[in-house]
Amino acid sequence: MAITTNDLKNGMTLLLDDGLFQVMEFQHVKPGKGGAFVRTTLRNVRNGAVLDRTFRAAEKVVQAIIEKHDMQFLYRDGDGCVFMDTDSYDQMTVADATLGSAAGFLVEGASVNLAMYGDEIVGVDLPAAVELEVTETEPGIQGDRVSGARKPATLSTGLVVQVPLFVNIGDRLKIDTRSGDYITRA
Repeated sequence: MAITTNDLKNGMTLLLDDGLFQVMEFQHVKPGKGGAFVRTTLRNVRNGAVLDRTFRAAEKVVQAIIEKHDMQFLYRDGDGCVFMDTDSYDQMTVADATLGSAAGFLVEGASVNLAMYGDEIVGVDLPAAVELEVTETEPGIQGDRVSGARKPATLSTGLVVQVPLFVNIGDRLKIDTRSGDYITRA
């Protein structure tokens, strides 16, 4: 759908020659001399790269329609993840490379929103935090309680995070999905 740069809004997705971009910020500028223009900050939806771009006022751009589908993660299948649409019960397999870092936070039965442009998955919306079980870590040594000390721990999904020394195998941890950091024991 073609729109003009005067109609831009934050969060809108545009299909440009360089790829698919989401508008993070925009500013309409009308200098004393010359024509008006729109200064934007855009984020590439596929790889997350951020760039600044300037458009002439009233320049035509193509708005991309991104659909969000409520999906439930069922299981891992080789190098992919199988999701089920909660409305139609259709199943689809998505490659781990497409999911990026989100694949490390998926537990069976978790609900996620998949952002799709046509048949292509361009984003995954996870809950703010997930609970995962520690499957492998070094045991904490009695008396080794240095303030702020951390050790690596492997979680049930294969994700490795830095945790405090008191965390042991079998503990359930709450992990922030935006940063991948340990929050607390669950």
